[in-house]
Amino acid sequence: MPGEASTGTFLQGLERGLAVIRAFSAEAPSLTLSEVAREVGITPATARRILLTLEELGYVRSDGRRFSLTPRVLALGWAYLSSLDLGDIAGPFMEELSLKTRESCSIATLDLPDIVYVARVPTSRIMTVALGVGARLPAYATSMGRVLLAGLPADELEAYLSTLEAEALTDHTVTSADGLRDAVERAGVDGYALVDQELELGLRSIAVPIRDSRGRAVAALNVSAHASRTSKAALRSDVLGPLQECAESIGTALRRRGRI
Repeated sequence: MPGEASTGTFLQGLERGLAVIRAFSAEAPSLTLSEVAREVGITPATARRILLTLEELGYVRSDGRRFSLTPRVLALGWAYLSSLDLGDIAGPFMEELSLKTRESCSIATLDLPDIVYVARVPTSRIMTVALGVGARLPAYATSMGRVLLAGLPADELEAYLSTLEAEALTDHTVTSADGLRDAVERAGVDGYALVDQELELGLRSIAVPIRDSRGRAVAALNVSAHASRTSKAALRSDVLGPLQECAESIGTALRRRGRI
């Protein structure tokens, strides 16, 4: 037991909750209640309380017998990265991308039903809403959101679409479950998503995933531009290539430093 325990400041429940999260791995992506209890060294009753609490908070899901982590757990890690050194690691690559494209670029992670901005290099103000680290936007109407939704397991994507009440933010916004499913699947096949004035009139953006060592999309990188100066064709022909190169460079740098 850590030395803090004797002072009365050590929270055993928090320690056990974190231990339960760490019990899941690539080798054991889903576990039964008894397997969690055995792995962590706690009673089944304690494991059940912790798992149900994590499920209620959205960090764990269950099929009735087996438990597994949800993408919300990624927000814990990316909160750390964004507060410490994500900007230092990704910043130079993003600055170079912004210089090449002469447009703003951002990194976001998924915290359903939103994306959360964790890094940004702006050029000029092209949105009515000011964006910075910690800003949230609806995943369904953003290029980064669609790239990250494409990385979800099929059942999690269906669960998200089945409960989503998508608002038509502009006349271009795709709001139907079928339309969004098609857009997300296309992003998965193409390896990028392009959103044309669905979040805000006059705003176009294109995004690609940043992948971890297992090939999972843990974050997304985008370039956004005003529709009056950048066509959809130009985003694909002039921006997509540098965007993909930048995402790969950031992913490689993060992996080498053991961040993802």
